[in-house]
Amino acid sequence: MATGILKVKGDSVVDDNEQQVILRGAALGGWMNMENFITGFPGHESQHRAAMRKVLGQEKYEFFFDKWLEYFFTDADAKFFAEVGLNCLRLPFNYRHFEDDMNPRVLKESGFKHLDRVVDLCAAHGIYTILDMHAVPGGQNPDWHSDNPTSYAAFWDYRDHQDRTIWLWEQIAARYKNNPWVAGYNPLNEPCDPEHVRLPAFYARVEKAIRAVDPNHILWLDGNTFAMEWKGFDEVLPNSVYAMHDYASMGFPTGDRYQGTPEQKQRLERGYLRKAQFMSENGTPVWNGEFGPVYANPDVEADAATTNQERYNLLGEQLRIYDKYSIHWSIWLYKDIGLQGMIYTNPQSKWNQAIKPFLDKKRAVWIDKWGHNHVPEAEAALKPLMEYIDRVSPSAKETYPTSWNTELHVTRNVLYTFLAASFSDEFASLFQGMEEKELEELARSFHFEECVQREGLNQILKEHSKLSH
Repeated sequence: MATGILKVKGDSVVDDNEQQVILRGAALGGWMNMENFITGFPGHESQHRAAMRKVLGQEKYEFFFDKWLEYFFTDADAKFFAEVGLNCLRLPFNYRHFEDDMNPRVLKESGFKHLDRVVDLCAAHGIYTILDMHAVPGGQNPDWHSDNPTSYAAFWDYRDHQDRTIWLWEQIAARYKNNPWVAGYNPLNEPCDPEHVRLPAFYARVEKAIRAVDPNHILWLDGNTFAMEWKGFDEVLPNSVYAMHDYASMGFPTGDRYQGTPEQKQRLERGYLRKAQFMSENGTPVWNGEFGPVYANPDVEADAATTNQERYNLLGEQLRIYDKYSIHWSIWLYKDIGLQGMIYTNPQSKWNQAIKPFLDKKRAVWIDKWGHNHVPEAEAALKPLMEYIDRVSPSAKETYPTSWNTELHVTRNVLYTFLAASFSDEFASLFQGMEEKELEELARSFHFEECVQREGLNQILKEHSKLSH
């Protein structure tokens, strides 16, 4: 039973009884903000949806995606989530569910159909929700997860993009302002402001606008540069929790393997402390809004079992660090097709079988950044170009975002944007001629009852969720 709307008190989050509440959970990534590695399509959500609409026609397109959104999270998911001991689900969404670029500032009521449903399902099982605008007009960062098909985060240079985002948050806040199971609002996911000062300025504006509508809910505010930098932040906004994202490179296929050495453990804690320095110095609560390894596919990698145990060990060490500092966290992610989720679609499901040849092709041509393995042909093709760029323009590798080198810029522009988009129609053609019955079977592949649980991951989460109670 919720005891009023949560609020910030010092470095803690408390309820109406002044009892501390530590939020620990996961994110429903890939749902109302679709991501290519989570469900299998290439490129960006808006490209994927446009291609599917062209193949299916408007009526069947709407039928399929409505059923898919429904099956992706049901009461069975909420029940399981609570049984793991987790008490907060972050809900990423794309602004396009609520507003049309060609009809700005006209609220689409249809966007709330599934958002309301999941907020209510979670509440019924004692689970808080954090509403996360993962994609905003113009794109707050240059990556696929903000549905930005360019390398330019136009959000920062056009006042109207920011104004529309604030307008939409005002509509959302008005809707949920009295809901005690909504733990608050996450206005921007992983912003990337090259000038650094415009992000805190935007937060000051959106905080004032939201407070005029809803004076009570917490704001969960991501740091700059994919929630990893705090340059330019010089004040702490009231009733706000500041958020870092703490992915460890050792949890990815191209990173060092985690062996649990003292040096590796120290590296993990140093990384956490660096990202949390702003919060520590200012005495605010800390939210790690995203973290978590990706997992090897036993059908593709011979030593998958060993690799995955190493990544479970890595995750366990990260969670021990978070326990030490008693922070709030939300692992990425709850459900997908097998790379990272707490549960994932069955490899034998209708969905996985339908897209398997395309997934094999995606791996071979290297068009998903997340969780990719080494692809010698692609690396051989790109290496001369990267060497040429570094030779003729040594400063190119210093181009913002701070954490990107030449390889990341080149692969982002050439492979994950240009090349990936060229496959959108090919992926959509897999569904050519399908009728509603078959489309619903595909959507139902994502129902909890049809999915597989990642037992090793869920056991670790259960062991570390106890501080949330």
